[in-house]
Amino acid sequence: MKLILSIVAVLLVIMGAVWVLQGLSLIGGSFMVGQTQWIAIGMLTMAVGAALLYYARKQRRS
Repeated sequence: MKLILSIVAVLLVIMGAVWVLQGLSLIGGSFMVGQTQWIAIGMLTMAVGAALLYYARKQRRS
């Protein structure tokens, strides 16, 4: 379970980072480019991913 949570968390952080970079127009090729709402959505996604990763790392081995 810990491994699955860690993988999901890392994917959320990466996905959020891509959305932030697209919102900042640093990565192109999507409808999200230049849309400031995607900066906020990406930051929130990264925060959820980081919190999930923290939770996964703190879990005891069962």
